[in-house]
Amino acid sequence: MLQRFLLFWLILLSALAVFWDRLFPGNFHPFHASQPYLPYLFTATMFVIGALLPSNEVREVFRRWHTVLSGTFVQYTVMPGLAYLVSLFFLDQPDLRVGIILVGCVPGAMASNVLTLAARGNVSYSVCLTTSATLLSPLIVPLVLYLAVSGTDIDAAELAKSSFEKLLTQVVLPVILGHLLSQIHHGFSRLMQAFGSTFANLSILWIIATIISLNQTRLQNVFLSLGVALLVINLLGYLLGYFAGVAINLNEPMRRALTLEVGMQNAGLGAVLAGQLFPGKEMIALPPALYMFGCMLTGTILAQLWSYQSEKEGRAKQELNPEPLES
Repeated sequence: MLQRFLLFWLILLSALAVFWDRLFPGNFHPFHASQPYLPYLFTATMFVIGALLPSNEVREVFRRWHTVLSGTFVQYTVMPGLAYLVSLFFLDQPDLRVGIILVGCVPGAMASNVLTLAARGNVSYSVCLTTSATLLSPLIVPLVLYLAVSGTDIDAAELAKSSFEKLLTQVVLPVILGHLLSQIHHGFSRLMQAFGSTFANLSILWIIATIISLNQTRLQNVFLSLGVALLVINLLGYLLGYFAGVAINLNEPMRRALTLEVGMQNAGLGAVLAGQLFPGKEMIALPPALYMFGCMLTGTILAQLWSYQSEKEGRAKQELNPEPLES
């Protein structure tokens, strides 16, 4: 139920975080109090995601490496490129500009796998793309950030080094360790299958709700312009992702998987990275946090449209080729 209505729970939890002081007057705010622990929460989430990866899907990444790498290449060129172009409209707001670029260069989100299933797309290919982009993130994200902040007052080399270390220790290694442990310990694997997905989704929702709550005043000042900019990135990401799938001769279910993988980004990772790499610059975390709302909404709508289209085509095919009556 949590995965099927992820957008609803995201809105509900974020609203709870924003209005906590009004609903429960007092000195303790659980969302704000959790801020120093968000990196640890995210690391635990990646560990759980690794434990949830089916071994056959991991083998598929290597068996179909050319198709998987083609899709990953599309994601890591289309989204950073779109984010960079859109960020040029925020030259007078350098923190927002960096945050927008961060949205474009983080890997795809786990939610894309769920929506691919709803869209009647190729879930196996979607999982392979998410896995590949996540494992390659320590190489791609530092490079994009280095190019993005070169010529500014930010030390580009130090930023690239720091982002590489954090992505390696908080994303890649936890995923690998979680997957290996699930393969050798069946009791742990069963525990993860029962509760892992719920924990992973709740933790990402908590991270985004916390970022929104901490920056609600700043968000009010830039909501319209930033929202439009992120929506443009998201919709163009879907469009270019789909046509890239056509260009590399993917079938329709795989095109849908690639489209959702390209347009949907790991906003939780972006928000956590922003807080770690740019301490004291809270505005940088706003674009990743806000992007999750947008991509969840548009991704859900797109998945439902594709699902409806598949059902309609199935009915039409059945009418043209009715099953013979049993004698």
